[in-house]
Amino acid sequence: MSRTLLIVKPDATKRKLIEYIINRLQAARFKIVEKKELQLNNSQARQFYAVHEGKHFLDSLVKFMCSGTIVPMILEKNNAVNDLRALIGATDPAKAERGTIRFDIAEDIEKNSVHASDSNANAKKEISFFFNK
Repeated sequence: MSRTLLIVKPDATKRKLIEYIINRLQAARFKIVEKKELQLNNSQARQFYAVHEGKHFLDSLVKFMCSGTIVPMILEKNNAVNDLRALIGATDPAKAERGTIRFDIAEDIEKNSVHASDSNANAKKEISFFFNK
């Protein structure tokens, strides 16, 4: 079994889509190991997205991620990172495949409803950011 991190972003929590996303994850046979609700402050969001330092979209992303409740969760499954990336679809929902979470519910490239770790190494790092594991 491997683990990965998924974050339900503020656009999806405001639209009350947490349960919908959890149902999609469970239907895809992900086990939710742990989850919580919280609101990031500016410093936390900048630290989490430090990989994007210097990119034109960072300020907007940080502001958005601080705009409401988020729900980070640890997911477990064989091939968790790749399977989750396939389930959520492309970052830009206009490019996401039909049937993916982002195709179905995302509003735009920023308000794309979910974040998922992009590698096993980042999954470990991102899980420890939110869950001290």
